Amino acid sequence: MKKVFINESPRDAMQGIEKFIPTRVKALYINEILKVGFDIVDFGSFVSPKVIPQMQDTSEVLELLDLNDTRSKLLVVVGNKRGAEDAAKHEKISLLGYPFSNSKTFLKLNLNSNLEEAYETIDQIKEVCNKSGKVLSIYYSMAFGNPYEDFWSLDLLNENLHQLSMKGIKNITLSDTVGIADEERIGMVFGMAVNNFPEIRFGFHLHTQLDHWYEKIDAAWNNGCVSFDGVINGLGGCPMAGPGLVGNLDTSLIVKYFKEKHVSTGLHPDNFNRLVEKLPLF
Repeated sequence: MKKVFINESPRDAMQGIEKFIPTRVKALYINEILKVGFDIVDFGSFVSPKVIPQMQDTSEVLELLDLNDTRSKLLVVVGNKRGAEDAAKHEKISLLGYPFSNSKTFLKLNLNSNLEEAYETIDQIKEVCNKSGKVLSIYYSMAFGNPYEDFWSLDLLNENLHQLSMKGIKNITLSDTVGIADEERIGMVFGMAVNNFPEIRFGFHLHTQLDHWYEKIDAAWNNGCVSFDGVINGLGGCPMAGPGLVGNLDTSLIVKYFKEKHVSTGLHPDNFNRLVEKLPLF
């Protein structure tokens, strides 16, 4: 039976909240998440505080996190080489996430970059990871299409995945950043990606309305996706995606899906239920 990886993203839950959440409150929230035993916890970012002010205290939050009794690995998002170097100094961090896309509009909005520059940045971050023992994980935003009328096709996606594969990337999370993909496209994308790039572990970061969530997870799972991102209570969404912000997939729905499929998630059910009952903490 396939193994499934379930990841939690408190960063995505918090980053769009305008009122600054105190550092100790963030750490309390993330420490409760760590007790559940998610495979990866995407907890913060090393980007300019002018861009994402809520994440300006990521280093301070990290100092308050307890990793003694968890199997979870910590991930932070970085936008350039400098952010990667800052993140790589911290032993507790295992993975650096980079928000790539083939949408020129999204790259401009999110990174003030273009495709050529984004590839150059990936090379720089990969070098930092190789030297520091970290793992580079690509968040492939707008992987299923975009609302900007930028060109999208399965061939274009395949071409960019090939480029990333040639750079030695082994972890890629395909993201429906604005919730526009239906189950047919999701199945088509993962079927192509998993078949053409078996050396890569593909994940699914889904922003969605509550309707059709089951069909979307089902389409990804049945076409080879093995890693799923969620946010407890469906909080958050990408603040850089522009109008039409869509919340994250509720982690409880992912847990429900795999429970019905009799697939073990490796999560601590009591700790998960207690956490859900406590929220929101901010």
